[in-house]
Amino acid sequence: MDGLGSADIFLFEGFRLDCPGGTLFRLDQVGVAAPVVLGSRALDLLSLLVERQGTLVSKDAIMKAVWPVMVVEEGNLTVQISALRRILDRGRTGGSCIQTVPGRGYRFVAAVTRVSPGGTRPAPRLSIVVLPFANLSNDPEQQYFADGITEELTTDLSRVAEMLVISRNTAFTYRNKSLGTKQIGRELGVRYVLEGSVRRSGNQLRVTAQLIDAETDAHLWVERFDGDISDLFALQDEVARRIAVALNLELAAVEAARPTDHPDARDYIFRARAAFLKPKSPENHAERVRLWERALTHDPQSAEAQSRLAIVLTARVIDNMTGSPASDLARAEIFAEKALEVPPRSPVAHMAKGQVLRAQGRYAEAIPEYETVLAFNRNWVSALHSLGQCKLLTGSIAETIPLAEQAIRLSPRDPELGVFFHLIGRVHLLQSRVQEAIFWLEKARAATPAHSNLRAWLAAALALNDDIERAAAELSEARRLSSDNRFSSMARLKGALYWGVPSILALHEATYFAGLRKAGMPEESPSSNPD
Repeated sequence: MDGLGSADIFLFEGFRLDCPGGTLFRLDQVGVAAPVVLGSRALDLLSLLVERQGTLVSKDAIMKAVWPVMVVEEGNLTVQISALRRILDRGRTGGSCIQTVPGRGYRFVAAVTRVSPGGTRPAPRLSIVVLPFANLSNDPEQQYFADGITEELTTDLSRVAEMLVISRNTAFTYRNKSLGTKQIGRELGVRYVLEGSVRRSGNQLRVTAQLIDAETDAHLWVERFDGDISDLFALQDEVARRIAVALNLELAAVEAARPTDHPDARDYIFRARAAFLKPKSPENHAERVRLWERALTHDPQSAEAQSRLAIVLTARVIDNMTGSPASDLARAEIFAEKALEVPPRSPVAHMAKGQVLRAQGRYAEAIPEYETVLAFNRNWVSALHSLGQCKLLTGSIAETIPLAEQAIRLSPRDPELGVFFHLIGRVHLLQSRVQEAIFWLEKARAATPAHSNLRAWLAAALALNDDIERAAAELSEARRLSSDNRFSSMARLKGALYWGVPSILALHEATYFAGLRKAGMPEESPSSNPD
């Protein structure tokens, strides 16, 4: 087909059509490209029209080029033209960029700049191609599994905010080609290449994936995933999702580490994302706030920076790691609302809104926000955890542990692993499974030792297990780590947070509050009693 056969890239009206990569990108004000979801027929049609900009292309020529070996009705062409116009003409004045010549065909009338691959700008920062995974087994049937991993991973990575992912169809043209990653990166205009393999041994499958810097050919990350072949589809899905989550974390760290003499908004955004990889603590929260504020200083209209700053501000309120909770929450609410005003609404803006609602104790209202995030990106583990918190306090306690377990499976080395463990421990304690609660809460403490709330829950569990000395020590540590005096008395603790619908509040009374009393927490603070 002429359009996709071109070795050129075309720029027009805020878009970049990458013919070698078979992808259309929308460019923001600073030239950062975001992939546009478009079917293969629409891409072929657009490539043909753009390459012949200003020239009338007959309907017959289009049908032969876009559907070369198929007999289809002309209505199919009309459908594809309409799909293109919905994307390309949004916000455009002066008519459509695709002109209809009645009875004859179509003409692309927008101004187009043609550039050769060698003359294009540097590859977008979060740009990647997933090459077909190699089948290293003697069993040719495993090739279907390897191809499935490639397809699932391509789809999951494309859901990551601002990740530019080359289409599956283009990636598969590189199967069995002896090309270096530098050449592949240049041809496709990407900064990273992910390659991998699948090997079967008996009933076990091992999937290996490695991330390569296409500019330097340096190997940045490698990971192995093992599983049982009893349910191939489930294994394929889980491995692809785990790789996508791990890569999202890894790429943030790699981009943040790139040296630059004059950091801009994007540099601070990547540095702030990398700061997220550090354990929760007041100091690390403050660093994240500072970096997102710097990003906003460079780009005050950045919806991502607004959303992420709102998320960080609410996180330190929820984690009891701020001395100014009211101010932080008020700022977060403003930033979240601003981010949601920017079309199209992004999943990170909905995440920010959900976090603000959760920090305000409006858990039922937060649930649809997290569900919207997960509809955009099913692998957003923080959204899974937050949704689990809301489900717990609104009465759907049976749904909580599965959500936390899903987050742990997808991101077993996540920087927020401690709060995932904590959520599981909370549910076990509320349901009077004290030994299981202690197991998970001790794991939570080991992963996130500076979190006062985790320490208090562990104190309650230990006390209910008659380990009073250790319980008192954990309660003392919770008080030391807390940014306020909520752990000084039962009255202050109950007034500090929302403890759920009546059925869940009753479970807190019977377990968590009872355990804290046993660990030594008084009903009232000594300072609150009259002399």
